Amino acid sequence: MHKKLTISIDEKVYTGLYASIGEGKISQFIENLVRPHVLHQNLILAYQEMALDEEREYEAADWIEGVVGDVNDEKR
Repeated sequence: MHKKLTISIDEKVYTGLYASIGEGKISQFIENLVRPHVLHQNLILAYQEMALDEEREYEAADWIEGVVGDVNDEKR
């Protein structure tokens, strides 16, 4: 279910949105930008889904192990 929201933005910002995003697409664009900041549960679920991807996790672990030697332990 969608709710109508009225916001005020600078005219130049609106003009830029209209030119870049297009008529009838601004609401969805703004919703996509705002969603991860207000629906933290979705972010948690996304991380859980990523953790279940064994191939991705293997590649990430391999990459992390590969850069461990890049750390310089010299005293400053």
